[in-house]
Amino acid sequence: MTTIVRAKVAHTPRNPFVSDDALEVFEDGAVAFEGGRVVAIGPYRAVQTGHPDGSVLDEREAILLPGFVDCHVHYPQIRVIGAMGLELLDWLRLRSLPEEARLADPGYAASVADQFVRGLAANGTTTALVFGSHFLEAQEALFSAVSRAGLRVASGLVLSDRGLLPSLEVPAGRGFELSRELMERWHGRGLIRYAVTPRFSVSCSDELLSVCGELAGALDGVLMTTHLNETRDEVSLVAELFPWAHDYLETYERYGLVGERSVFAHNVHAGDDELARLAAAGAAVAHCPSSNSFLGSGMFPLRRHVEAGVRVALGTDVGAGTGLSMLGEGLMAYHVQMLEGADGLPLGPAHLLWLATAAGASVLGLADEVGDLTPGKSADFVLVRPAGGSTLSAALEGSGSVADALGALFTLAREDAISEVRVAGEVVYSSPATSGASGAVG
Repeated sequence: MTTIVRAKVAHTPRNPFVSDDALEVFEDGAVAFEGGRVVAIGPYRAVQTGHPDGSVLDEREAILLPGFVDCHVHYPQIRVIGAMGLELLDWLRLRSLPEEARLADPGYAASVADQFVRGLAANGTTTALVFGSHFLEAQEALFSAVSRAGLRVASGLVLSDRGLLPSLEVPAGRGFELSRELMERWHGRGLIRYAVTPRFSVSCSDELLSVCGELAGALDGVLMTTHLNETRDEVSLVAELFPWAHDYLETYERYGLVGERSVFAHNVHAGDDELARLAAAGAAVAHCPSSNSFLGSGMFPLRRHVEAGVRVALGTDVGAGTGLSMLGEGLMAYHVQMLEGADGLPLGPAHLLWLATAAGASVLGLADEVGDLTPGKSADFVLVRPAGGSTLSAALEGSGSVADALGALFTLAREDAISEVRVAGEVVYSSPATSGASGAVG
């Protein structure tokens, strides 16, 4: 049976950084799906005519967008969101690492995992690259929660063998064994993939980074994710710990950790040569503007990344990030580029939608599967509906088109405006609070 969702529809099947017609919108639009796959998108009448026996869901007061893709977020840190007044290394020492150590308790870890996964779905995130836990059972808890929820997630055991709390460290050989155990049990199971996850070079010896390189090549489709050039203090510390390296990126390159399935978070303080090498390797960067601002890490050089040919997508980076909303993260990205002035790269709604959806799909190697609503792709989408009487509702009433309304969504829409979320056509989240609420566009 074909299902047709009638709504205002917007997606970016093309890259707005290279195409002037990247954004595709349908004021009275529809998306039809069958067997978990999109079979049609376009004006409602055309879609309905092409599928006359389809079951129609009338969502005309909502805006339908592709499911959001979060390319960097820490599951163990959801309970330390809002720990203010610290820069990265002190924030880790005083706030994040003590909380992450609590996940040694399997019951506590399971509770955090459930909260985190519910939070992703409630914010419209259907796909995520998740920085996991240092503990095997806590990582199992995340994978189990993701499997139950039906989300599309890549994650893995976080590996460190120095510089953290002793309880978060593991010898290189043991880290290899535990990672392989998880990888063989979970990689490719349902919508789950494994991501090799050295925390960052500061907390990894040469031996452990070498082990991570072995793990990254162990199975097809395995990702690698870590941190890079987040703060100047961190960059200086890496230089002290790895005197043989010309720059931070080389500490990963030497061990085969820079390639098409590598996603580096932050890269705020990137050298031109590092950008050129990232681009040549096909590696990607997760831009985390709210975290960069919250910790005072710096202003992300988006223009330099784009001009160098480095793929960039967005990550919320909870818990230094300020929430799980990719719409909110898009607004922060907009703010940062406006504040950069002549060095910035001005962003419009099409750029923000691309960065929050299709760019992330590309970064995670899923461009043929998710990220936009082209027929043949998985029916992963979000219905955004403002609460009646809300500021968002008022802003949408003043919008002349769906394209205009996107700016209002990124500025104002958050968790309370997410009405329904589907992955492969199946509902993974539905909000009774917004069901039936109205908020007309134009």
